[in-house]
Amino acid sequence: MMKYLQKLGRSLMLPVACLPVAGILMGIGYALSPNVMQGGDITGTLGIIGFFLIKAGAALIDNMSWLFAIGVAVGMADDKDGTAGLAGLVSWLMITTLLAPGTISVMTQADANPAFNKISNQFIGILAGLIGSTCYNKFKNTKLPDALAFFSGKRSVAIVTSVVSVVVAGILFFIWPFIYGGLVMFGVSVVKLGAVGAGIYAFFNRLLIPFGLHHALNSVFWYDAANI
Repeated sequence: MMKYLQKLGRSLMLPVACLPVAGILMGIGYALSPNVMQGGDITGTLGIIGFFLIKAGAALIDNMSWLFAIGVAVGMADDKDGTAGLAGLVSWLMITTLLAPGTISVMTQADANPAFNKISNQFIGILAGLIGSTCYNKFKNTKLPDALAFFSGKRSVAIVTSVVSVVVAGILFFIWPFIYGGLVMFGVSVVKLGAVGAGIYAFFNRLLIPFGLHHALNSVFWYDAANI
């Protein structure tokens, strides 16, 4: 287990390595075009260049879950093959599409649980990467009958990943609201602790940021539960 966690930790470094570049681009961009932060107008050549750099950095920041899905899948694959990265992306796309609020509303004929508004996060990206790499490691050498020989070996990985992702999405359909709701309840409890709670909140907020689950705690301060 320890070796597995260490390997997972190393695989997380691959997508994380992209973030400093994104931060530098956005930092320079906001310095050149500070009006963007306040939602003001973009004027002048420097303002346009700054906006361009901000968007370049945001392309990585806003799609961190994609980076984690691909990076973790490749990092956890036995031979670091790109097929695993593709499988991780396939898993992420299927899970986030099946659990999108619009999809949930159609299936349940009711408004989707607010928890599903935050399904496209880094935690799901890491989960998708693990699904992709596991399927790759187990099925990369699969041999099929001659009639299906085209799908043998690495070509079978994406197919198996799709099936597994559908099952995982079905499980998350039932448990994700409880996971998200539990984090929200924790946040409400922390708010009631005053200054001590603020310190606890800050600690867990930072702890959850790499997984994209900090939104659950943050949402406590967006609703009346926090009396703000």
